[in-house]
Amino acid sequence: MTVATITHDDDAQLDRYGYRQQFVRSLRHFESFAVAFSFISITTGIFTTFGFVLVNSGPAGIWTWPIVIVGQTLVALVYGALATRVPLSGYSYQWASRLANVHVGWWLGWMSFAFLSIVTVSVDYGLVQVAFQPLIGEAYSPTSAALETIVVLALQAALIIASTRATTRVNNTAVATEVIGIVGLTVLLVIVAAIRGLGHWSNLGSTGVPPHPDWFGWLGPFMLATLLGAYTIVGFESASNLAEETFEPHKTIPRAMVRAVVISGVVGMAFLIALVYSISSIKTATASTAPVALIVQDVLGGFVQKIFLIFVCVSIFACGLIIMVTNGRLIWSMSRDRRLPGYQLWRQVPRATGGPTWATILAAVLGALITLVLRTHTAALVTLFTASTIMPALLYASTVLLYVFVARRGTRVGHHFALGRFEVPVVAGALIWLAYELIILIGPSQFRDAQYYVLGSLGLGLLFYAGQWLLQPDAMRREEGAHGAAALITDQAPAAGEAPAAGGAAAGGTTAGP
Repeated sequence: MTVATITHDDDAQLDRYGYRQQFVRSLRHFESFAVAFSFISITTGIFTTFGFVLVNSGPAGIWTWPIVIVGQTLVALVYGALATRVPLSGYSYQWASRLANVHVGWWLGWMSFAFLSIVTVSVDYGLVQVAFQPLIGEAYSPTSAALETIVVLALQAALIIASTRATTRVNNTAVATEVIGIVGLTVLLVIVAAIRGLGHWSNLGSTGVPPHPDWFGWLGPFMLATLLGAYTIVGFESASNLAEETFEPHKTIPRAMVRAVVISGVVGMAFLIALVYSISSIKTATASTAPVALIVQDVLGGFVQKIFLIFVCVSIFACGLIIMVTNGRLIWSMSRDRRLPGYQLWRQVPRATGGPTWATILAAVLGALITLVLRTHTAALVTLFTASTIMPALLYASTVLLYVFVARRGTRVGHHFALGRFEVPVVAGALIWLAYELIILIGPSQFRDAQYYVLGSLGLGLLFYAGQWLLQPDAMRREEGAHGAAALITDQAPAAGEAPAAGGAAAGGTTAGP
C-alpha cells in the first residue's frame, strides 16, 4: 500500500488531495466554534418552532430536547472522526468521494446542496416573518415577506463575497450577543415571573390545551415534540465545510462541532424551562403566532421585548449568513472537481480573502427563486422547516453509514481525533437516534408537502446526475486522488528509499484555479 507522510503544514496537506490552497486560513478555535454554533442558532430554532410544540405537544414537549442533544452529539462525534480524516471543504461530499467512490460522494453532495438551499430560505423567511416585521410593527403579507427575504439574501451574499474576515467578525459578534442575550433573558424571565407571581412550575408537566390522552402514543405528541430539537440542533457540520480556511483543522473542527452541540443544548434547555415556567396562560400562548415574543412581553414588558427582538434578528441573520457560507463552499468544492453544471464559473475564487464569488451568488439566487415560488403558499414556512429537517436527517444517516462501511477500516491519523474504544456505542447510538428521527418525519401525513419537496429535490438531482455523466464522464468516473483512501488513513512514514506519495490529481484538481 502506498503511504504518505502527514505534514503539520495545513496548506501543504492540500497537495495530497490534488488541490492548491486558494483561501487564507483565518479561522481558529473560537471562529470555528462560532460557525457551528451560529448554524445551530438556538434562538432561531426555539423562536420559530416553539409554537409548533405548544400546539402539538403542550409545554411538556420541551423535555424531549435532551434526547435530541444526546443523539446529535453522537452524530457530531462521528462527523468529527470523518472531518479529521479528510479536512477539505465539501465535508460529506469529499468524505464519501475519497473514502467510498465518486457516485456516493456526488449524491451526498447533492443532498447537502438541496438541504442548504432550502434551509437558507427557511431561516431568512423566518427572520422576516417572526422577528423583523413584529419588531417594526409591520403587518405580515406573503408579498412583503418574500421581498424582504430577498433583500436579506442579497445582504448576506454581499458580505460573504466582500470579506471572509468581516463575515466571521459579524458572526463572532452575533454568537456573543446570542449567548449573552439568551442567558440574560433566561435569568430575567425566571426572576421577574416569580416576583410578579406569573410563573407556574406546573406548566413544565402540562400536555397542553386540550390535554392529550395519547401523549406517549405512536407518532403522538411526545414524538412530535422531538422536532423542536431536531429542527434546531442541525448544521454543526458547517465548521467542517470551512476546513481549508481553518488552522489545524484536524484538531479544531471536531472540538468545535461537539462543543457547539453541547453548549447549544445546555443553554437552550435552560431557556425553554424559563419560557414554560413564565407562561401565564397556556391557552393564550398556544393561540399566538409568536408565543416566545408574547411570553417575553407579558413578563418583562414591551421595551424588553423590542430589545429581545433585536437580538433575535441579529442571531437569525448570522444563522442565515453561515448557511449561505456553507452552501457557497459546497458548490465551490463540487465545481472544482467538475461535478456541477457551469463548474467553470462556480469554482472561481477572485480573492483569497473573500468567499467564492459566483458560487455564493448562485446560492443567493437559488434562495430568491425558492422564496418567489413559495410566495403564495400560506404554509410555506412550516413546509420549509420540515423539509430542512428531513434532509439533514437523511444526510446524517447516510454519512454515519459511510463511516460504518468504509471509514472504520482506516487507522488513526497521528494524535488526531478518533472515536477509539467508544466507536461501537457511539455509532450504534447515532444510528438508533437517526432512525427514530426519520420515523417521526416520514410517518405523519401533515408533513406530506415537505416530503414531496424532498422527493422533488432528489428527482431533480437524478437529472443533474445523468447530465453530468453525459457532459463530464471523466470527472464522474475517476476516483478522487491517485491513491484513493490509502493516502488518507495512515500516518506511517515512507519506506527507506521510497519517495512520499504525491497528492494525486483529483478530478479537476489540476484545474481548480480560477
